[in-house]
Order: sequence, then structure tokens, then C-alpha cells
Amino acid sequence: MKVGKSLTDLYNKYYNNDEKLFEKRKISAKQSVEYMKSLLLKSKYSSVIDIGAGEGSVLEEINKINITNDLHAVEISKSGINSINTKKIEKIKTVSQFDGYHMSMKDSEHELGLVIHVLEHVEHERKFLQEVSRVCNYLYIEVPLELNLKIENNIKLGTNFGHLNYYNEHTFKNLLISSGLKLHKYKTYTASLNYERHISGFLKGSIKYYIKSKFLKFAPKFAQNIFVFIGGAFCETVKKK
Repeated sequence: MKVGKSLTDLYNKYYNNDEKLFEKRKISAKQSVEYMKSLLLKSKYSSVIDIGAGEGSVLEEINKINITNDLHAVEISKSGINSINTKKIEKIKTVSQFDGYHMSMKDSEHELGLVIHVLEHVEHERKFLQEVSRVCNYLYIEVPLELNLKIENNIKLGTNFGHLNYYNEHTFKNLLISSGLKLHKYKTYTASLNYERHISGFLKGSIKYYIKSKFLKFAPKFAQNIFVFIGGAFCETVKKK
């Protein structure tokens, strides 16, 4: 089993010198690392691997914090790997290409795996999660929560970015648990103020951030039926004996 040709073709060119995309991913990576830090059970891990690392924005942010001195990456696209290698990130020990479902690593080789905005692109989610669970002892997993009353429009937008799967809080949690993961912590987040301003402009983005934040705090069920949020989960992988 490997990633389908249409997706491979999309991602092989996805990260080629697109400054607007890079800036968006840099802002997104910064907010993701902040969300991750709030859910981790401890502050430092012996090794961390970014699975589906894209062009390396998350790796750059991880490199700035004292979470590990042993950083690794796997990515399906050649353009992503080339981008990561040109960044010359200090703590990175290995960068390798994989087919989306098989990693050439030993069982439990890494203590913490990062799966950040990857699952929504994966054709066979449980097969993918089984493999990353084999390689890692713990996982931080993050997805957009797009399965709401505006799902038809969200699908139209998401198709442009290779989104195949759409989640809400409940379907996301069910996927993790039914894949054999032990869910330790979960939280629904609002996209950061900087991200909203980057996407929608200063004024409109500021208003969107304020409205979404207030609704999520005071009327979370209603908010998640109307707006897109971000779901973050910290999981332990349960090994077969």
C-alpha cells in the first residue's frame, strides 16, 4: 500500500518556491507547536520525528524549543524534502522519503511522533496510524475540524489542498481510539490571531478571531457547528505483546 499517484503528483510540486504558501505554513507551524506544548505530558523527549513534515516549518519551530536534541523527519514529496534540506535545521539528524504507509525504522525507535495536519490528507487513516504507532511511543496529532454545517463549502475549499477526510471533535477522537491509541489529552483550539489576519486581512481577521474565540468559550457546541477550529490530541501508542 502506498499513496495514490494523483496525491503523489500534487505533493511533489506542492512546496516549490511558493512564498505565500511558506508564510502561511510558518504561521500555522508556530501556532501548532504552541498547542502541542500545552498538551504534552513532559517537557523533553529523547527523540522526536515529524511525520509528513511538509517543507519543514514545524521542524524549524521545534528546533527553537528545548524539547529534544534528536529531531527527525519523513515526508512523501520530493519538493518537501528538498525544502527541509535547504533549511539546514540544527537538531535534525535524518530526513527521509516514505510512501505514506511504511517507514524504514525499528519498533519504538522514536519517543514522540508529530502528525500535524496530515490525517486529513491520508487515504487509509487507520493503516497510517498503525505504522506511526509502531515507530513512536507517543503521538501529538492535529487536524482541522471542518465537519460542520458548512461541510459542503469546506469540501470545495479543502479539495484544493488535497483534503480527503473531514472531522469534528467526536469523529476525530473515535478515529484515534478505534486505531488502538490511548488518548491522554484533547483540546479544541481557535486558529491564532496572526493566522486569521494572514488569511483574511488585519481587520476582518481580527474580528473573526474575536468572534470564534468567544463562541468557542461560551457556546462550544454551537461554535463547532458553524466555524472551523483545530483539534489537538496527545496519545500513547499501545504496543502488541
